[in-house]
Amino acid sequence: MAGRGLTIGGTLVGLAMVSYGTGLAQTAWQQVLTFIALEGKPVAASPARLSEHEIQELDHMTPQAQAELLLERGINHYEGAVQLIDQRVDSWRGSVKIAGQLNTLFTSALNANDLRVRAAAIEIDLAAYNVPKTSESFSSQVQALESGEGDGITHLWILSLLGNRGVEPERAFQVLFQNAHHPDTHVRYWAIEGLAYLGTDATIQPLLDIFRNDSSANLRERAACGLAQSGMLQQSQRMKAVPALLTYLEDPTFDGTNHQWVVQALQDISGQSIGDDPGAWRRWYGSR
Repeated sequence: MAGRGLTIGGTLVGLAMVSYGTGLAQTAWQQVLTFIALEGKPVAASPARLSEHEIQELDHMTPQAQAELLLERGINHYEGAVQLIDQRVDSWRGSVKIAGQLNTLFTSALNANDLRVRAAAIEIDLAAYNVPKTSESFSSQVQALESGEGDGITHLWILSLLGNRGVEPERAFQVLFQNAHHPDTHVRYWAIEGLAYLGTDATIQPLLDIFRNDSSANLRERAACGLAQSGMLQQSQRMKAVPALLTYLEDPTFDGTNHQWVVQALQDISGQSIGDDPGAWRRWYGSR
């Protein structure tokens, strides 16, 4: 492919040099530079699906390499990539590490605009922790958290991931809700992140309350992000937070920074660019 690229490049340069003699150099280079515009709809390089060769090669790759390939393809919306992660992730348990390239991909996946990709990242993270998706595993994490065994932050995070994947979500909510009011801001931070990644309807009001009342500006911002864009809430769930956010927008006790976070949250949830006029936002909400 490298040789082919040089040939193509050489052809274009030759075209420009010939055109220069006829007074068309500028036009030729404009044609070259605008073949793929940066405006408009996405332009596919090739069909977004895994090749048969890639699928066949998976069985000859290490679990780490499989996870890296499939998560990268999932982030780029390749057909079947997320499904293959679902089929294979149990066999990776204890054999993958969120490190190196996979750590970079994991971070990108948690910010993907497709919640299926975020869910795939969660599945891989649980496999890296070697945590089975069972009630027994959940109870073990709770016991370790309550006894102070190991890293409490890790236990909180794992409980949120298990809850998101359908393992004891109500119990996960109770543990996370309790720790979201912990006196230690570091514990509260990860409990708030956990609520966002649990992604159930029950998490919406606590996140709103934290955004409104927590003493830490950093944690108020994390709660706003969990409501607006990060975590595992679906678009329809995020919309349930809008009435409260509209009230916050009109709240004179909110300082300038909090006010801007409210506007940003509304923009992220709605996809609208209305500004900070409460009346305009209420008209938008009433006209949906």
